[in-house]
Amino acid sequence: MAADRSPLAWWRRKSLRFRLTATASAVLALALAAASALLVSVLGRALIASTDEVAYQRAREVVALADDGRLSDPVAVPDGTIIQVLDDRGRITHVTLGADRLVPLVSARAREEDPPDGRGRFVDGGPYGIPAPLRVVVLHADHGRTVIAARSFKDVADSLAATVHMLVVGTPVLLVLLGAASWLIIGRTLRPITALRRGAAEISGTARARRLPVPEARDEVHELATTLNDMLARLEAAEASQRALISDAAHELRSPLASIRLQLEVALGHPEGQEWPETAEGVLEDTLRLSRLAEGLLTLARLDERRRPARWQPVDLGELVEATADRYDDTVVKIVAAGPAVVDGDAMDLGRVLVNLLDNAVRHAAGHVGVELRATRAEAVITVTDDGPGIPEADRERVFNRFTRLDSSRSRDDGGAGLGLAIVRETVRAHGGSVHLEDASPGLRAVVRLPLSRS
Repeated sequence: MAADRSPLAWWRRKSLRFRLTATASAVLALALAAASALLVSVLGRALIASTDEVAYQRAREVVALADDGRLSDPVAVPDGTIIQVLDDRGRITHVTLGADRLVPLVSARAREEDPPDGRGRFVDGGPYGIPAPLRVVVLHADHGRTVIAARSFKDVADSLAATVHMLVVGTPVLLVLLGAASWLIIGRTLRPITALRRGAAEISGTARARRLPVPEARDEVHELATTLNDMLARLEAAEASQRALISDAAHELRSPLASIRLQLEVALGHPEGQEWPETAEGVLEDTLRLSRLAEGLLTLARLDERRRPARWQPVDLGELVEATADRYDDTVVKIVAAGPAVVDGDAMDLGRVLVNLLDNAVRHAAGHVGVELRATRAEAVITVTDDGPGIPEADRERVFNRFTRLDSSRSRDDGGAGLGLAIVRETVRAHGGSVHLEDASPGLRAVVRLPLSRS
């Protein structure tokens, strides 16, 4: 409970717009504060340097007059600079009009410590009847004389005070304006994301096309919306494929189940004239058909998960091809060539690929089926060729779809459930390979390509 009340938890519960605006405002506040401090510092240094420069120039002029013996009393200075000229004993000999003739602005000890380059220093003007600090420059002339030039710092202090006041009042106002602008800009920037959220909330499980609004700007939100729409398209395709699979599976299951039910009902209805061994054979045949269909569906379900089998190991395709071909009549199935080729995979799954291809080839062959295995630099190529009627080019890709049979009668006795080539393609893809059909003139050739083992 205490963790939920912490500032961090409170901050996380706020909206993204609020957090972005608050963060931007905080950064702006720090930047404005730093800029204001820098401005006051630079401005103060510049004004002090300007004041010192004027005082130094007036002192240099007086030093030049004193060295030439042309110094008058009172000293004429056009810009209000206070001048005191002291002799070698520290007595004031020349001043500007209104300046103190008795007390030097800088004590003797301080005059000795002042650098000869004429840098200024602050002096309190109160003891001299001047209601403001002074910037004083001390220069040395010939015959031990000293020239003190001072300027009032009141105007500079007033300028700095006015600048600080303006920044104190103006900076918060500027920060509020910038914060409001950030709030509006961030809100406009997040508007496409809000549209995406609303679009996602409106998407339901209906069969209609479901897409999120894509903003016109080619920015990150546009890329996000495009990516999400691509994902939705893939999900729709997967959902449509799943619905089709369920529909086709239900259709395939209905026929053998109806056949089993009919045979059993006839047998039970007329037990005296029923040949029970014949009935059992018919029921067994339909049961085997159901078993093959269930095995095919389970195989496709496992392949759809794209998980690497636990039995993944090096497989010698040469030995696998010879062992599989030996199951068939050697007058029909002949091995044309079977060179050495080792791939990484599941021997049982790869054997099922060969069995399915050979079953299809033998089923449609006119006289013989040829099997060939050859290895290139990077892949193993297996071809299964029959001399049957072949498949039209327009249908050679469609036959890899699930529950697809090209015969119009959809004979289950001859053509199976239509899962064989679908299992072949998914198995080959799971092993990183590819499969396609091509014309053999006459007949059909199935070509399987698998990457060779790297070990």
